[in-house]
Amino acid sequence: MSDRPTDVAIEAAGGDDVTALVDLWLDLAADQRRHGSHLRTSENRPVIHETMVRHVVADTALLARRGDAVVGFVTFAVETGRYEQDRSRGVIHNVYVRPSDRDDGIGTALLEAAEADLASRGVDAVSLQAMARNEPARRFYSRRGYTAHRIELEKPINDGSEGTDGDA
Repeated sequence: MSDRPTDVAIEAAGGDDVTALVDLWLDLAADQRRHGSHLRTSENRPVIHETMVRHVVADTALLARRGDAVVGFVTFAVETGRYEQDRSRGVIHNVYVRPSDRDDGIGTALLEAAEADLASRGVDAVSLQAMARNEPARRFYSRRGYTAHRIELEKPINDGSEGTDGDA
């Protein structure tokens, strides 16, 4: 494992941690909006609550605890789908550390713990996504060996210039 503060424990999330996980996810979603994310925050609370309960039950949510405070989390899963592939993949859904607790190695410890768990489940590779405009996150993942595998492109259909193309 990487160097991290000795006062931080990485552990499996339990039922009593769901509210803290949801609150941290909402912080993550709010932060990602400045990088171009379309996710709304509070409107997604019920869905995220259900999602976090599923992660806790499936043992695919880890948290970083400093004393009694949950300061970060990671959620992940083994990728499933209809297509047969030549490699099994794990997916990191979310990694988040409160801004006041960053730069202590907590994000790296969470990521490494999720990767180790996924490896124990037999995956050959791990994938994750980062917002294209979130340079700090992309640098963080790059330093940990992640490279581009698939690029998602987006184009607004209604950019406010509706009806100005002369076809009206």
